[in-house]
Amino acid sequence: MQIREYSLPSGWYPRDSEAVSRFLSEFPQNKTQTGLEHCFSCAIAPHAGWYYSGQIAARAVSGLQSDAQTIAVLGGHLPGSYPMLFAMEDAVKTPLGNIPIDKELRSCLMQEFEDNTFDFQGISEDKNRDNTIEVLLPMVRYYFPKSELLWLRLPAHISSFKAGKVIFSAAAKLNRKINVLASTDLTHYGPNYGFSPKGRGKEALRWVREKNDAKIIKAVESGDSAETLRCANEDFSSCSAGAVLGAMGFSAAMQKSLRLLVYGTSAETSLNDNNEEVPDSFVGYAAFGQPGD
Repeated sequence: MQIREYSLPSGWYPRDSEAVSRFLSEFPQNKTQTGLEHCFSCAIAPHAGWYYSGQIAARAVSGLQSDAQTIAVLGGHLPGSYPMLFAMEDAVKTPLGNIPIDKELRSCLMQEFEDNTFDFQGISEDKNRDNTIEVLLPMVRYYFPKSELLWLRLPAHISSFKAGKVIFSAAAKLNRKINVLASTDLTHYGPNYGFSPKGRGKEALRWVREKNDAKIIKAVESGDSAETLRCANEDFSSCSAGAVLGAMGFSAAMQKSLRLLVYGTSAETSLNDNNEEVPDSFVGYAAFGQPGD
């Protein structure tokens, strides 16, 4: 059996089972800013280190339906010209044990993607070190210990919206009950990221929260794939737009929409650490899910 090993350095997330369980049990999972019920089959979560975005990510992951046979985790960090990338191993290592890959769904999807017309560069194997999926997998294993995994990274291209619809149809073809979990962080602001259009301090943080991130959140909630991609490309408000578009396409195939569950930034984490000033560089984080029936 071929196991996909850790690729991220220590510090991104706990590396032992007790620490993972302790982290995920130390905060209320079912409270959201919008009061949506936690019973959805599609969600979007941030993918920074757990210290900064772990609680927001867990709000999304813990809200997914508990009886899913497979969790399809959609990652990003891919330009629009790249192919979609599958993990081709048999299982993926986590601190809570290995998660088996749903090889039947992967094969079905790869065939479906070959049979459909996409404008990006086909399919390839994911051999890269990347945080967009790996950092969420201990949560997936914790909340869904009996589920299998589909690992797929999607490029920042409008065709990724169609890919989300194909994921829905492939799962239906196999009579597979799945959850889709997409992964993105929002605005990366400050000198660390070469993006400081509003200077520094509280005004910069307010602009990110109330303007830049607010626009892409509105686009996701309205199901506007073109505007979501525009926000990512022109406003620099998503680092993994392909994953977001995949989740939006999957939700559209279900005739549902995504809604914001909770929002925050890494600046709040720094301020909560008794720092008096807004850090020069910070990142926006959001969790989305589907409203209950």
